[in-house]
Amino acid sequence: MIVVMKLSANQDHINAVARRVEELGLKSHVIVGTERTVVAAIGEKRNGERETLESMASVDKVVPILAPYKVASVETKPEPTTVEIGSLKVGNGNVGVIAGPCSVESEEQILETARFVKVSGANGLRGGAFKPRTSPYSFQGMKEEGLKLLAAAREETGLSVVTEVMTPQHVELVGRYADVLQIGARNMQNYHLLQAVGEQPKPVLLKRGPSASIDEFLLAAEYILDQGNTQVMLCERGVRTFETHTRFTLPLATVPYLQERTHLPVVIDPSHGTGITSLVPSMCRAAIAAGCDGLIIEVHPNPSKAMSDGAQSLPPDLFASTMQECKKVADALGYHLADAS
Repeated sequence: MIVVMKLSANQDHINAVARRVEELGLKSHVIVGTERTVVAAIGEKRNGERETLESMASVDKVVPILAPYKVASVETKPEPTTVEIGSLKVGNGNVGVIAGPCSVESEEQILETARFVKVSGANGLRGGAFKPRTSPYSFQGMKEEGLKLLAAAREETGLSVVTEVMTPQHVELVGRYADVLQIGARNMQNYHLLQAVGEQPKPVLLKRGPSASIDEFLLAAEYILDQGNTQVMLCERGVRTFETHTRFTLPLATVPYLQERTHLPVVIDPSHGTGITSLVPSMCRAAIAAGCDGLIIEVHPNPSKAMSDGAQSLPPDLFASTMQECKKVADALGYHLADAS
């Protein structure tokens, strides 16, 4: 249920309603909007809660939430959520660009990449320190040493660091160095991990699993939101279909579909969505035209020598020209995309 407060309600009234929701055996989420404050009452439906809450003097009305995902739904929060941390701002007309290599390979590689993606207009730096790989014999990442190199790149460039966390046990460690914690596609339904990142304060980038439905994707986000972390970004990175001409199939209709149903910002990953370097620039432009709130792009100073995902990584010159083209699309549609510096 959504408890809509009266315009005259003050903080004491809001706190009283939240306490009453908890006394009824439900979980309360206070959401402050531009015009009204609402208290989402989440939990198993019982008899009499609606009438009890409606009887409170500061309550305007109580409305049921129809969507299975409660806190993520636009029924709960009609205004778009903006996620902002450091140099990165995503949502509500701001198109954030997160760029960098699939894996952190060396100090020289990550610093060089950070410098040129920053100059080309990126707001965030991506790079895997812990790498979930299909084969146990593939490069697994530099782990904490990779996290330290990402932090050093942030220190020099000011870019916000986005990197993946793979287990609940690593949340505290990764959070020590990163600005945004990424949940990879393989872990979208790792519910213990989702709850763990929901209990910490830093933003989360949640990638859609390759076989997950939209409802499953949003319910995964709900696990994070339910723990109190409201800074969640949804990332469409392509789904598995019968097609073999690309690594995955990138469904850009996901962007407007999600924006009709959730207030959470939507980020597109055209690198994994195609798996082919030459296709990434056009998918970046198309994603912005579809109204996405952000892009996460794999960029490497020498893709042919990359230790992972070189076939879908952009070299520096192609990333720079892609950003220039994306800026034109964003400007034409009234979105804000950072200028190259």
